[in-house]
Amino acid sequence: METIIVFITASNEDEASKMARALVEARLAACVNIIRNIRSIYSWQGKIEDEAEVLMIAKTRRSLFDSLLERVKELHSYTVPEIIAVPVAEGSADYLGWLKEVTG
Repeated sequence: METIIVFITASNEDEASKMARALVEARLAACVNIIRNIRSIYSWQGKIEDEAEVLMIAKTRRSLFDSLLERVKELHSYTVPEIIAVPVAEGSADYLGWLKEVTG
């Protein structure tokens, strides 16, 4: 099992909470952390934007990424939401075992 961390930004904590709950309930993620008060500066449609957002950090299996991606896109208010996955190089065997047990 390859474990991944998925970074997802959202416009506010309520939206992030709804997405996080949906992902965990559907067993697409074992856990989703929500970090408040991040500031994102980015280019969108020819303009530089400077917005307050929240960051979601989802822990899941690589094999579930496509389903997680589709579910986030269904629930997200953004036209092009940030959904970026990175592999986990190492981790606690107990934690990774729990992640495997509660996903998929």
